[in-house]
Amino acid sequence: MATKNLTTEEFENAISGEGITLVDFWADWCGPCKMFAPIYEQASETHDDITFAKVDTEAEQQLAAQLQITAIPTLMAFRDGILVFSQAGALPAKSLEELVQGVKGLDMEDVRKQIAEHQATHSH
Repeated sequence: MATKNLTTEEFENAISGEGITLVDFWADWCGPCKMFAPIYEQASETHDDITFAKVDTEAEQQLAAQLQITAIPTLMAFRDGILVFSQAGALPAKSLEELVQGVKGLDMEDVRKQIAEHQATHSH
């Protein structure tokens, strides 16, 4: 499955569903983004059970600002609508594969429990 370009309008819908969605925030002028693109594309071919999406930060400046993207490339991983990973910097293929396996291996019941506990102790 190839990568899918996301617009601001499509973003919420793309990340909120069941399963895993990876989102690569990039720009055409960004050298590291261009180096990471084929690695990301190759991973999308390997893992057809994951949605691989891309957001052009130049075209979608409002979305990038809302998500506080301050450096690119930035990779975000969502599972069942929950942000479980966010990091700036191009990943080598091995690290991207480790990330994918880590997200697949998450115990989402435990993640939801941790979020609930965090919100309970940090409510205002």
